[in-house]
Amino acid sequence: MPHKIETAHLFPILDQKLIELLKSLSAEEWNKPTVAKHWCVKDVAAHLLDGNLRVISHMRDGYLSPPDRKISSYADLVAYLNQFNEDWIKASQRLSYEVITELLESTGKQYSAIMQAQDPDVDAIFSVAWAGEQTSKNWFHIAREYTEKWHHQQQIREATGRPGILTKPLFLPFIKTLLRGLPHTYRNTEAAIGTSIKITIVLEESFSWYLLKSNSWELTNKETENESAGIIIPAEIAWKLFTKALSPAEARSAVTLTGNEQLAAVALNLIAIMG
Repeated sequence: MPHKIETAHLFPILDQKLIELLKSLSAEEWNKPTVAKHWCVKDVAAHLLDGNLRVISHMRDGYLSPPDRKISSYADLVAYLNQFNEDWIKASQRLSYEVITELLESTGKQYSAIMQAQDPDVDAIFSVAWAGEQTSKNWFHIAREYTEKWHHQQQIREATGRPGILTKPLFLPFIKTLLRGLPHTYRNTEAAIGTSIKITIVLEESFSWYLLKSNSWELTNKETENESAGIIIPAEIAWKLFTKALSPAEARSAVTLTGNEQLAAVALNLIAIMG
C-alpha cells in the first residue's frame, strides 16, 4: 500500500479559496444546479457548513448526536446519512447567502485548526467505510475529510464556471485518497495471483497506480511489469465518477481501457463517498 497521505496542511488553503469563491457569486449563481443531483450551489455550501459545525461540536466540545435509528449495515448507514443531510439542507433554506458565507468563514478556521491538531497515526473515531475498513488511522480519516471539502467545492466551481482547485497540489491528495478504495471495489473480482492493473489519472501530466493481486488485491505506486489491464481516466472525469456525479456508463466514452477490458472496467465502480 502507498504511504500515508498528508492533507491537514491543505485545509486552510482550500478553505480560503472557498470563501473567495462564495463572496464572488451573484444571487443567480448561488441558485445554479450542480452535479450533486438535486442540490444547487447554496445547498452544497450549506452542506459544507454542516460538516464544519459537526466537527467542531464533536472534536472541540465532545458532543455527538446519536443516530435516530438502528444502524446494522452499510446500507443502513448510507440511508441514515442521506436523510441526515437532507434534513439540514431543508433547514438551511432559511439562511441567506451572506450568513452561510460568514459562518463558513468563521467555522472553517476552527475546523482547519482541529484537523491540524490531530495525531495522524492513532486510530480514528470513524473508519473509512467506503474503503472497506473497520478501523482507520487518523490520517486516512483526515484525508477522507479533505476529499469531502475538495469535491463539494469543485461542484460549486463547475456549476459557476470558476476553475481553481483542479490543480496538482490540491487534486493529487484528493485522488490518491479516493483510489485507496480500489482494493475494496475489486474484492469480489477473481484473477490469478500476480495479475496487475494499471490505473492512470490524467491532469496536466499522468499519474499512475497499480492494483496487484496476491492473496487479496493491493494498491501500490510501484510500477509492475506486464500489466493484464489498464484504465486511463481524465481528472475532470475521475472526480465526478468516483463521487457519484457520473455513472460508469456516462463516464465510459471518456475512459480508455487496455488489455483485459472487463477487468479494467471494474475500477469504474469505485464509489468514494458515503451518500
